[in-house]
Amino acid sequence: MPGLDDETREMILDTLKKYAERKLTPDYLIELDHNDEFPRQVLQELYDPMQLGLHLLFIPEAYDGLGGGAYDIYRVSELMAAIDLGIATGVLATFLGTDPISVGGTEEQKRHWMGRVAEESLLVAYGATEPQAGSDLASLSTKAEPVLTDGVVTGYTLNGRKQWISNGGVADIYTILANAPGGPSWFIVEADAPGFGKGKPEDKHGIRASNTAALFLEDVHVAADRLVGGVEGKGLAQAQAVFGYTRLMVGAFGLGAGWEALRRAIRYSQERVQAGAPLSQKQGYTHKLLVPNAARLEAARAYIEWVAERLDAEGGHGLQTEGAVAKYAATEAGNRAAEDAIQALGGYGYTKEYMVEKIKRDVRITTIYEGTSEIMEWTIARDRWQEHLKSRGAYYQDWAARLDAVHAEEPQNGADVAALALRALATIMERCRLDRLTRNQHMLFRLGEWVAWAETAATFTARVTSHPTSAIPLTTETRQTLARIYARQAALKVAADGLQWAIGAGQSDPNLANSLNLPAIYQAQAGMIADMDCAVEALVKAFPA
Repeated sequence: MPGLDDETREMILDTLKKYAERKLTPDYLIELDHNDEFPRQVLQELYDPMQLGLHLLFIPEAYDGLGGGAYDIYRVSELMAAIDLGIATGVLATFLGTDPISVGGTEEQKRHWMGRVAEESLLVAYGATEPQAGSDLASLSTKAEPVLTDGVVTGYTLNGRKQWISNGGVADIYTILANAPGGPSWFIVEADAPGFGKGKPEDKHGIRASNTAALFLEDVHVAADRLVGGVEGKGLAQAQAVFGYTRLMVGAFGLGAGWEALRRAIRYSQERVQAGAPLSQKQGYTHKLLVPNAARLEAARAYIEWVAERLDAEGGHGLQTEGAVAKYAATEAGNRAAEDAIQALGGYGYTKEYMVEKIKRDVRITTIYEGTSEIMEWTIARDRWQEHLKSRGAYYQDWAARLDAVHAEEPQNGADVAALALRALATIMERCRLDRLTRNQHMLFRLGEWVAWAETAATFTARVTSHPTSAIPLTTETRQTLARIYARQAALKVAADGLQWAIGAGQSDPNLANSLNLPAIYQAQAGMIADMDCAVEALVKAFPA
């Protein structure tokens, strides 16, 4: 997937920014939120090829789209989330809805349906989740019964219910996952199909500018050519194929919303004077509420960009584990940044007049939809546990050795400390193997968390100078400082938490603390306050009031 050239991507981003400045003002967005209103006109304008044609980014050039790659979609998704995550979710839903077709459809299906979405600017919905299934797509209960004519399957009758469907009440076409005799399969259903009902919009905590509704299928007939791919039983494989891609997009949502909240907190810190000085000059405020969040968000960005580049190089599919790490790290970081932004603004942050309260309610969904954070922890731990076993413990040791080489070339990146995190992770995993600690589900899930911290630290410190980002106005030197801060946090997180839970699970090594190299990890914290001081100065300069 070659994606867009830099000039075209920047033109799209600039056009989107200008549209938001004109149409999506804070007052208008707060009104949409208050009224729980889906702004269909906004989606129509975003999709209008004469204005933005934003949906064309997700459609291959062969089907009259722009053929954007993973990197392009990450950049647009981050900006959309920074503007309004509810509206961004409406756009995401169309992309998700076309996924089964773009991945598993026949050439004729792709040309017809993707061409229609491009030409007619159709809204699409992705009908997978069910009331009792949640993130477990394999347990779906919606049925697809074949309709036979002279012994030949000419269609299917769909019966079942879908829940929490973005664009559910407003889409023009739907992709519906149902159990056919051959196994889970995707079907294309148009909005006006007889027997196809939509529930009332859900009264949600956040993203209230998006439409979320239940779907009801009662003897809905679809022709055989609406079976995606023309073969039953391919549905789960088709869904799995793009998890790396779609979860990267949701990760970009967390990144964009989190940074928007943080930017507002940084600017507020320069305006609010307490005890004769602005809050931006007070470590008790900046080193708790600002700097750690900037470090976590930029670590997530580095990982997102790494995954996006690999997806573009490898055809847009696969990297499910890496997509899970990207989503987990970025959405957890975005949620925390928004939470801290409310604290940073004090009483103002807690009121609806100030956008950080809305951002916090909106960004919370990113840790839930497209797979909860807990599902991400399980996915990450399961897959990296297998890597540890297959490599006989060498997977993270080898990665740490590569970071040693980075540190030799770029000693200011913090790669040596990230290497400590990886080695501590390898030690914990081996102790889990020897003492069979993963029999405890909680231990397995915690491994997923520690993997995410260690891998994002490793990627951030390895790429901060070799792959500088153009997505945020922070200098490479500033991001090096943030990388060092984050690497220290990650190493301590993995080692200290790992020691706590390994002991809690009954590990048998009396020397585990030394095996984790905790003394070196604590010693690596030297210089933390000075780096945080430098980071504050850079953040204030980058985002003046």
